[in-house]
Amino acid sequence: MTFRDLVAWQKGMDLVEVIYDYTDRLPSSQRYVLIQQLQRAAISIPSNIAEGYGRGSKQDYARFIDIALGSTREIQTQLEICERLKFGAAKIERDLADEVGKILYALARSLRPPKH
Repeated sequence: MTFRDLVAWQKGMDLVEVIYDYTDRLPSSQRYVLIQQLQRAAISIPSNIAEGYGRGSKQDYARFIDIALGSTREIQTQLEICERLKFGAAKIERDLADEVGKILYALARSLRPPKH
């Protein structure tokens, strides 16, 4: 098994694609603001999943999953900003970001020792 077999990584890659499609529709005035932020956060998700998977311990892996989860939260917030600024609806993107967030949250929990 490799990181490519992980549902979290696969869904993260799907999110990269939909975010790039969405940012192609944003005004060019947002090229160095929201477009770059959204794309960078999207790329960070599968990248951190892959990097964490290759680490030697569950603790290190969990830290990288937490970073990926943070990037998911960034995307959720930035999509909300886009919608509030009336740059276009982002339902598909928000739904996928929510799904990725749930998967990453569950993965992060599974990597941590149980609390007593």
